[in-house]
Amino acid sequence: MNIRALGATGIRVGEIGMGCEGFIGKTRQEVREFLDVMERSGANLIDLYSPDPEMRSALGEAMAGRRDSFVLQAHLCTIWKDGQYERTRDIGEVRQSFEDQLARLGTSWVDIAMIHYVDSVSDWNAVESGEVMHYAQALRREGRARAVGLSSHNPAAARLAVESGKIDVLMFSVNPCYDLLPANEDVERLWAAESYAGPLVNMDPEREALYEACQRRGVGITVMKAFGGGDLLSAALSPAGKALTPYECLHYALTRPAVAAVLCGARTLEQLKDALAYETASPGEKDYAAALAALPKISWQGHCMYCGHCAPCPSGISVAEVTKFLNLARAQGETPETVREHYRALSHHASECVRCGACEKRCPFGVPVRENMAQATEIFGY
Repeated sequence: MNIRALGATGIRVGEIGMGCEGFIGKTRQEVREFLDVMERSGANLIDLYSPDPEMRSALGEAMAGRRDSFVLQAHLCTIWKDGQYERTRDIGEVRQSFEDQLARLGTSWVDIAMIHYVDSVSDWNAVESGEVMHYAQALRREGRARAVGLSSHNPAAARLAVESGKIDVLMFSVNPCYDLLPANEDVERLWAAESYAGPLVNMDPEREALYEACQRRGVGITVMKAFGGGDLLSAALSPAGKALTPYECLHYALTRPAVAAVLCGARTLEQLKDALAYETASPGEKDYAAALAALPKISWQGHCMYCGHCAPCPSGISVAEVTKFLNLARAQGETPETVREHYRALSHHASECVRCGACEKRCPFGVPVRENMAQATEIFGY
């Protein structure tokens, strides 16, 4: 399993993680078998949005004696009421549910205290200055959480949270269809057919700015809905008008700036093993560039997807990396020192471009690479 840094938290996670859906309604033995497969593969990240008490208890029993093998992304603001999940901002309910979670999991701490489901700017404004944020930060100070996170589907709300400096981790919905859509406070719009009825061209600027802000500020992204709830895997349901493969979806998400891990919603052991098989898939099986370039309803023309099809460069330049740092600088209107340092660490730089154009001939998205290299040389100085 490829292990990645989760932003600047100091936490390291396997790039394929597990949502809690697969643990719900399972026997203790079945939950143990899920964890056995994860532990053997090196997959360690588990998202715990559900407050289902039986799921929490079963997971706690299965983790006994191996708590340190797993990274727990435990949600605040979810409660179990009348036999079902509810979201809350009531601080008394938030505290009670978190304490119940610790007790049932058999641990005194979690890795990420994840503030659950902040999908509007008004909700973020209330959370930022309210008791929930104070509680989350207190958990971090006390060592009961190593990091504070926030989950969202709305890039506008998410970016405010990232730029506030108050969160360390962002759980966000990332896939090549959602990335086309502008910010919206109604999550249902992400999978509504009418959202994809008109022409869709290139990544929404607000989403791109969000990913770049996370990279710049050291906020790690854990990805949900990489398969769009399964829709992207079906030709009949895919908003793109064509099915993508699981490996293509996973690789797309894992090549976005700041992404550390993708959480798969595996409900069976076979589905989990299929997701983990991404680690041994061939480059051709993971390659999403040709698939995205051929989508009938979507155009990525002129937009760098960091897919690497431009390689090899005769000067040894990593065009995708240079372009990523160029986009970070463009998004800020200035060059943050962290970006400048990452650029300096590259083996070869934009100024070494000989303008042969071989990269542009190979690019499936028509990116003006030579123009980008000239701009990068101007911005970074070499």
